[in-house]
Amino acid sequence: MTTEKVSDEIKFAYWVPNVSGGLVTSDIEQRTGWDYEYNKKLAQTAERVGFEYALSQVRYTASYGAEFQHESTSFSLALLLATERLKVIAAVHPGLWQPGVLAKLGATADHLSNGRFAVNVVSGWFKGEFTSLGEPWLEHDERYRRSAEFLQVLRKLWTEDSVEFAGDFYRIRDFTLKPKPGVVPELFQGGNSTAARDNAGRYSDWYFSNGKDFDGVTEQLLDVRRSARLAGREVKFGLNGFIIARDSEREAREVLREIVAKANKPAVEGFRDAVTQAGRSAPDGQGMWADSSFEDLVQYNDGFRTQLIGTPEQIAERIVAYRKRGVDLILGGFLHFQEEIEYFGAKVLPLVRELEAAATDAELITV
Repeated sequence: MTTEKVSDEIKFAYWVPNVSGGLVTSDIEQRTGWDYEYNKKLAQTAERVGFEYALSQVRYTASYGAEFQHESTSFSLALLLATERLKVIAAVHPGLWQPGVLAKLGATADHLSNGRFAVNVVSGWFKGEFTSLGEPWLEHDERYRRSAEFLQVLRKLWTEDSVEFAGDFYRIRDFTLKPKPGVVPELFQGGNSTAARDNAGRYSDWYFSNGKDFDGVTEQLLDVRRSARLAGREVKFGLNGFIIARDSEREAREVLREIVAKANKPAVEGFRDAVTQAGRSAPDGQGMWADSSFEDLVQYNDGFRTQLIGTPEQIAERIVAYRKRGVDLILGGFLHFQEEIEYFGAKVLPLVRELEAAATDAELITV
């Protein structure tokens, strides 16, 4: 145990539905649009009710229920220009982006948004996206070595002049980015494996976890923060959770039952084959989705595992329990985004703030 203390208030982000099919691979009705006008209104709603971040997804081709996709960085910039306070995180793939080009885009986005642009570096799980675009598919730890260099180059270009970097994947020679961002964009990175956790500890500002229960969160927090301390750094922790908030627990549980009962089985099975291979290819066998069940994968980032399902009171209590274990941010997915983010902001978020305010300093000690 250490006496590291979580931030004063847990923060909230939501998955931007810039990809068709919603956040569950199911034939249940999802009153969620992937078009810009829907997402513009959603971003403004989320900002108004208290969300601090939004995460734009990255998909380049049709796969596993996601037939259509808007590109993440351009979509993120559009949402930034439609809002005033919301920070928007664009997911990107090393190997499909050159870090110097992204650094330039990020600096421009920072100036246009007054410091609200951020990046989520995704090492990659979908082999077909790379091979279809003529790019090599690296083995698991090689993908994370490439991401490590990518993260380092981005930070250097945003903060230093005459940058020199000689890596195995990227080489920068006496390059100075002008203008630099006024606010250095925050760097997010996820993954379950040892390589992912080490990257986060060494190079990222935030570590994103797939859905986890209390024990799973504690285990990851200990590992990521141990890596960060060895590098003389601090890293914040974000947790994915699919949120089903209803007036009664019975109603919320029935929604979950229906989502799973109406799962698009071929799409879920195809996704499971792809991501299980990716997860188990990690030398430690602990990559993302390595132990996910069929039900877990109906929400493709294990969001049901976090168990943010029930009444507003139950969900608020569980969120604060995660906060006490060291979670700094909840990344939420929803079935019907617009109306459920409204409901969350009105019913759940105020309860979270009340519970946080009532907590003692001793309760805010984390692992």
